[in-house]
Amino acid sequence: QVQLVESGGGLVQAGGSLRLSCAASGSFFVINAMGWYRQAPGKQRELVATITTSGITNYTDSVKGRFTISRDNAKNTMSLQMNSLKPEDTAVYYCNADAVALTTLPPRTLEVWGQGTLVTVSS
Repeated sequence: QVQLVESGGGLVQAGGSLRLSCAASGSFFVINAMGWYRQAPGKQRELVATITTSGITNYTDSVKGRFTISRDNAKNTMSLQMNSLKPEDTAVYYCNADAVALTTLPPRTLEVWGQGTLVTVSS
């Protein structure tokens, strides 16, 4: 099985910065696309940013120019640098990955989620 663990959430004032990290662990798997999602209280989970194995990125409009997604394929890690944070960025942020488990024949595709990390931006 593949597991994702996020870290780096916390409380920050508006205009500040935070860096979220996500690490994949397990055995016999390959990670394809990865992404960050967030869910604010009372709202649906939404896409924040995605990144392919070749480094192609995509951002939701509200974070463009403020957030930067990156990954290290060799270490199976991903980060989200969040600058100029706003109170409306307050949410639980989830790491997501499209993975392939190599423990079965044929290999099995998986969508894996982390447990989430809370980001709170005070005004």
